[in-house]
Amino acid sequence: MSAEKRWVLKPQGDAAKVAALAAALDIPPVLANLLVQRGIETEEEAWQFFNPKLENLHDPFLMKDMDRAVERIDKAVKRNEPIMVYGDYDVDGTTAVALVYSFLRRLGLSSLLFYIPDRYTEGYGISVKAIDYAQRKGVGLIIALDCGIKATEKVAYAKTKGIDFIICDHHLPGDTIPEAVAVLDSKRPDCNYPFKELSGCGVGFKMLQGYCQFKGLPFSEVECLLDLVVVSIASDIVPLVGENRILAYYGLKRLNEKPGKGLSSIIKICGLDKHVITIDDIVFKIGPRINAAGRMEVDSDDENAAPSGGHSAVYLMVARDEEVASEYGAFIDTCNQDRKNIDRSITQEAHEIIESRPELKNRKSTVIYNPKWMKGIVGIVASRLIETYYRPTVVLTMSNGYVTGSARSVPGFDLYQAVESCADLLENFGGHIYAAGLTMRPENVEEFTRRFNDYVEEHIDPEMLIPQVEIDSELLFSDITHKFRTTLNRFQPFGPENNAPVFVTRGVSNRGDARLVGAEQEHLKMDLIQGQKPNTSIPAIAFQQPTHYEHVRSGKCIDVCYSVVENHYRGTVSAQLRIKDIKKTPVK
Repeated sequence: MSAEKRWVLKPQGDAAKVAALAAALDIPPVLANLLVQRGIETEEEAWQFFNPKLENLHDPFLMKDMDRAVERIDKAVKRNEPIMVYGDYDVDGTTAVALVYSFLRRLGLSSLLFYIPDRYTEGYGISVKAIDYAQRKGVGLIIALDCGIKATEKVAYAKTKGIDFIICDHHLPGDTIPEAVAVLDSKRPDCNYPFKELSGCGVGFKMLQGYCQFKGLPFSEVECLLDLVVVSIASDIVPLVGENRILAYYGLKRLNEKPGKGLSSIIKICGLDKHVITIDDIVFKIGPRINAAGRMEVDSDDENAAPSGGHSAVYLMVARDEEVASEYGAFIDTCNQDRKNIDRSITQEAHEIIESRPELKNRKSTVIYNPKWMKGIVGIVASRLIETYYRPTVVLTMSNGYVTGSARSVPGFDLYQAVESCADLLENFGGHIYAAGLTMRPENVEEFTRRFNDYVEEHIDPEMLIPQVEIDSELLFSDITHKFRTTLNRFQPFGPENNAPVFVTRGVSNRGDARLVGAEQEHLKMDLIQGQKPNTSIPAIAFQQPTHYEHVRSGKCIDVCYSVVENHYRGTVSAQLRIKDIKKTPVK
């Protein structure tokens, strides 16, 4: 198991700037400090941050090739040309396909289809199988979403079949840009679009926004699809700043007030229909269900099965009938239950292997291989193993004669570089600093394991192997007033680069009412008081932290780091602390 967590206090904002901002905005200094920490230093910047506006979205025509993309779509619409909307099998890809398909369907196209590749038989990205299928269907234009930026050969192949491509991607391009009609990707070196961190679905949204501008259609034609965009933003873990913050803010508004029938079905299944839905709800409840469809293998003997599991996710999100949406919602929920069971079983097997082999357990990294594990689940298992062992992890399995797998990292360690150092052993790989996918021949597994472990051993800072909690600021319980909570709410939606603030309060205690809750008594619930104001208690919950129970219940002083959340119960809203970690207060 990993060692005790390190608490790291972030650098505090410049005192003069904090004081000036607190006075100008009439907010507590501790919250002005949060703004300065986020690079927001003037009253005007703060006003824009606290008041996201759709009119502040960038002009889509600032994106390279946007004019070519919308003109080609318009040409297809005028001719009623068959169009295939193509996307990756994860949440970002399937929401992007649902977004563009729903929009084009409203334009009255009679020959419109979508395609999600099968994770097991086609893999990630553009497939030859899909291009051949498009040719058989008479398709003249494929719009690829959340993939395609490196598909130079596939785009060239499609051209020989008389099929044009528009690519909407957000991944880093290779040395050569595919020769498509249009390639929309703000990460292109020759693209001057001001915001570089859109999701794949976000790029698709900008294309539709551009089409509306080109045709003189009202923005409401795409605004109604922002519920799909926010699901992609939250699930793909893109930075929640700039344009993403605006899209997520209005997407959450749509998701809460008037979601599409498909997402409404999932919201009900998740039990979120009576709650205010947040980014966390998408990340932990809605997103995993949509993702689960693409993770599961399609029954090849079932002639009525969809071409891939991801198709079911799109069918759900484009459903216009409540009964159809409910059917697909129930199917996807079943996929998610199956995914959980398989995930739990594989994770347990992986733990048993590591615990039974000291040479595996004592390393600074994990590489583990079982040819029988399900390909669509190994990324989740890698993340689960990091929760226990807290080190760079690669989980491998066998698929179509090759060993394939997913890698995950810990904060601060560049996993992509570690995988890239073994590039000569790999058939292909891709990813970024904290997550990667890779494929190799079976005979290379042993050498890959050795070299990957050696690379980590040589390059990782030992401190990276200790879990850490980043703390924004110190806080007194007496600071958590109604005004404080109201202002803190305006920092939402929270996510990468605008995470929910974490505070630390020292020398607090419990009066003996601490209790363990949950199906397995795995969560610690308590009321905490601070010496400066002993008559004020604040309810708190520490998920997955039962080991602190005896010490907390004894009433001895503890230090806690936490985020402040609102608890809604029977019409009453109150503050609650979501405890990240607990330590004994040092004796002075």
